[in-house]
Amino acid sequence: MNLSTLLFGRRLANREHEDKKIGWIEAVPAMGLDGLGSSSYGPEAALTILIPLGALGVVYIGPVIFCIVALLGILYFSYRQTLAAYPTNGGAYVVAKENLGEYPSLLAAAALMIDYVLNVAVGVSAGVGALVSVVPSLHPYILPLCLGIVLLVMLANLRGTGEAGWLFALPTYLFIICFLGAIGYGLAGIVLAEKPAPVVLPPPLGLAAQGATIWILMHAFASGCTAMTGVEAVSNGMGSFRQPVMRNAYITLTIIVVILTLLLGGIATIATVFDIGAMDQTKEGYQSVLSQLIAAVAGRGAFYYIAMASLLSVLCLSANTSFVGFPRLCQMVAADGYLPKAFAQPGRRLVFTAGILFLSGFAALLLIAFGGITDHLIPLFAIGAFSTFTISQAGMTVHWRRQSRGYAAKLTMNAVGAAATGVALVIILTAKFAEGAWITLITVPLTIAILKSIKNYYRSLQRELRKPGPITVEDVEPPTVIVVTETWNRLSERAIKFALTISPDVVAVHLIRLGGPERDERENALREEWRAEVEEPIAAHGLKPPRLMFIPAPYRQLHEPLLRLIEKLDADSPERRVAVLIPETVKDKWWQKLLHMNRAGRLRAKLVKLGGPRLTVATVPWRLYREEQEAG
Repeated sequence: MNLSTLLFGRRLANREHEDKKIGWIEAVPAMGLDGLGSSSYGPEAALTILIPLGALGVVYIGPVIFCIVALLGILYFSYRQTLAAYPTNGGAYVVAKENLGEYPSLLAAAALMIDYVLNVAVGVSAGVGALVSVVPSLHPYILPLCLGIVLLVMLANLRGTGEAGWLFALPTYLFIICFLGAIGYGLAGIVLAEKPAPVVLPPPLGLAAQGATIWILMHAFASGCTAMTGVEAVSNGMGSFRQPVMRNAYITLTIIVVILTLLLGGIATIATVFDIGAMDQTKEGYQSVLSQLIAAVAGRGAFYYIAMASLLSVLCLSANTSFVGFPRLCQMVAADGYLPKAFAQPGRRLVFTAGILFLSGFAALLLIAFGGITDHLIPLFAIGAFSTFTISQAGMTVHWRRQSRGYAAKLTMNAVGAAATGVALVIILTAKFAEGAWITLITVPLTIAILKSIKNYYRSLQRELRKPGPITVEDVEPPTVIVVTETWNRLSERAIKFALTISPDVVAVHLIRLGGPERDERENALREEWRAEVEEPIAAHGLKPPRLMFIPAPYRQLHEPLLRLIEKLDADSPERRVAVLIPETVKDKWWQKLLHMNRAGRLRAKLVKLGGPRLTVATVPWRLYREEQEAG
């Protein structure tokens, strides 16, 4: 077993694609980690904005979370309709492309791509924040831990969605049990006692530095909306479900939304009763909101560490939602010609490898740029998600308007969804603009411009390579074949023999890099060897022997003298094409590549780049060690 098989698993055949699809049990961890994990950093982001209110801030977290949960309910019913209307793929890109046109679809694609990258960075950084809450001594290593987790999730997803889903199932369901259990236990204590005493006192909240204003509450709502960024994952990942697709999709979406609603409502209630506020993640002694919540409800015993371990796992692995959705989105965009074709090509495990690698690389760069600190990344977050929410719901509204009568209720539901998410988007943009949202507002149009330029390139390529009509054979005749030789050996022999099957007019070119007497001695020896070993045996068989030419290359640049020779041949025989054969040894081992200079590869690249339209360049390979074994 080689290293690639150990890391990524065996290579899968195309016929195994259906076997790698998933049901709702695997889909909840595969697609729901983002939504479930956001229950940690969403409320904490809102509480961070309320820090200036001191103890008064926790009073307002309930109404803020209530507005977010109400918006979550609207999105749930709206996306159920999207799943029904687009059972193969109900992502915002597809909905917008079919109902709103090219630019809205590109806006949805660009916004969602950026949001997926941010989701990886925010989820991983929040997970490491949870780890630092439990083990404060790891605080100096926040960034290396973040990058290591991105690498782990990337490797898991390169093995395939099914493997990733099962790998992440245990921590996901453990997280659900621990935190719903802790919240339920805490709520029961609140109901049974008017003001229960926390098992572990949360850090004291400061005095109010200012009073509550509409602006602060809008800002808290905007930050708390990061808790909703995973809702669209199911519609974007419809292609991952096994049959029955709709049943699996409905169950997955329902479980994710119901659990997220319970978590958000429970966290807000317990935070209000126990006076749990947000802390500065950049400072020593940081405790996440959920760390404070578990300690207040159940203390810092074994259950605390189990719960925090599950939270750490879910937050770090919440990036998996992006790893499911981002490559599939890129595959659709690439299939339409807006991304390089590599994004549409499945890899060894029938996953879209290019998308996974691209996502991992950009998320890592983002973490490096912001030091792996969640609070620094949050202002950029949620804008992309709410842009796609709004575009998707607007597209669905147009979709129902185009249908025959009887869809008024569905149209109204999606229209309400578009309006609600549109208002939320305006609030988020307004509240977060100065904190970094302007970066997203620049990045989205720039991404659209890149997508359009790629599409324009493919269109121009298609026009240039358009069908030429019936083939013409009047100008077809054997070309002049140039064989590049370094010395007379088996590799040169193979190239000459192949050249003679193409054309009777073969020219062997030896590039002279030496000077003085050494050059004359070298030329004479090679001429004599050429006459005896090549010209005489070929002539004896009634064929035209290849000519041997010596061309000086005083600057050690092989392509320049060859291009001059090709220009001369073109001028002498403009009706004939020129083909260059370059003998090359094939290196199987990495150390063999270090021991060779790759002159053949560099020469081929230069000729292909600088040669005219009448030039053809081909390689004649010699496979090291294997040729003699096959001959034997």
